[in-house]
Amino acid sequence: MPRPLPVLPATAAFTCRRNGLTLSRDEIRALAGLDYVETAVRVMTPFVAEVLSQDELRTLCKAAYGRFSHDAVTPLVQLDHRHWLLELFHGPTLAFKDVALQLLGQLFEKFLSGGDTDITIVGATSGDTGSAAIEAVAGREHIQIFMLHPEGRVSDVQRRQMTTVLAPNVHNIAIDGSFDDAQAMVKRLFGDAEARGQVTLSAVNSINWARLMAQVVYYYYAAVRLGGPDRPIAFSVPTGNFGDIFAGYVASRMGLPIARLVVATNVNDILHRALSSGDYSAGTVTPTATPSMDIQVSSNFERLLFDLSGRDGAAITAMMGEFDRNRAMTIPADMLGGARTLFSSTSIDGDSMSLALRWAQERGGQLIDPHSAVGLAAARRLELDADIPVVTLATAHPAKFREAVERATGVRPALPARLGNLFDREERYTKLSGDYDAVKAFILAEAARG
Repeated sequence: MPRPLPVLPATAAFTCRRNGLTLSRDEIRALAGLDYVETAVRVMTPFVAEVLSQDELRTLCKAAYGRFSHDAVTPLVQLDHRHWLLELFHGPTLAFKDVALQLLGQLFEKFLSGGDTDITIVGATSGDTGSAAIEAVAGREHIQIFMLHPEGRVSDVQRRQMTTVLAPNVHNIAIDGSFDDAQAMVKRLFGDAEARGQVTLSAVNSINWARLMAQVVYYYYAAVRLGGPDRPIAFSVPTGNFGDIFAGYVASRMGLPIARLVVATNVNDILHRALSSGDYSAGTVTPTATPSMDIQVSSNFERLLFDLSGRDGAAITAMMGEFDRNRAMTIPADMLGGARTLFSSTSIDGDSMSLALRWAQERGGQLIDPHSAVGLAAARRLELDADIPVVTLATAHPAKFREAVERATGVRPALPARLGNLFDREERYTKLSGDYDAVKAFILAEAARG
């Protein structure tokens, strides 16, 4: 019999104190000086203790993070007396998604190996999730992966990192539409009884709780290096699907003193409008130089609303039903007030993003990518006590967005040597319309063939 896949407690973050998932201040202090792997083991153990021993988890973390190019895995870099970058792009695909997905790949292999269970992973990507997920599971037994991306709306590096992986279990699909369209198809597929009757579906997008669990770790890793828990830290997060910053919310609920979580959006500012005025209304996606943030519907924002409602499932179902019908809803004042105790938000336009890119280069000595620049621009607008450090999550290597960085700074960042001859490799992907039935038929046919 195959070993069952672990059921990680998807709602555990919302009931941390009741379920014993908090870390005390002494336990947080004890993280100081530990390497990233050991930090990850201590932070994630409460979530996986029923299915993995600490030694098993440590082995998986060593395998996942041993592939990163920096020994610190997620190093901190100082920009000035107050501002810091948390570099999350030292994994194999040069984006923060590697931190979670390299571990998720190890988890999949552990719980599938030696059995006869096959899974079909279906995901949508605005750029970085796709390459990180494919890198994590390419060539692994018992897994087929189908990754949807919006054609023409990811950078050339992002696309090639996906489409040049020619492993037989990897299927890239370019759809005619936006990331929101692709994400809606994935959600619909998971609710499709016919599809679930033919294949065992699994997710790599941040709707998979294990991804968020792994991202919680780097908030702790950064905070203890800047004086936490005896000193609160603020984090500014380039935000699209709300998963990365929601991991910071989970860290806060687990006991990490966080002074502020800044939701940094580009001009696709539904989250900024929601948090500043309660207006959660979707418009048309505007393509920008930060494609991973060109999103109108953020899946993980619903998780925050669920917690702010007192975990009232019926109320959230009604709210999201209204949103699905009207593409708009108003967040109640009490929930909005609860969010504002920890979250603030800022919308950053293209000019402000470019200015932040230049400031980081000229004053901080760092070349950063446009998404990180959105986060940095928001961080520099934040009004907090002067003794609170502000950490901007640097979510991608600047070479993934060479043209935008060069336009702003005059410097064209080079691809790291470990990416090799990326632009000489053969590409393979399938173009499909934005029609759900066509995408579903393709996935089911290829999964059966595989």
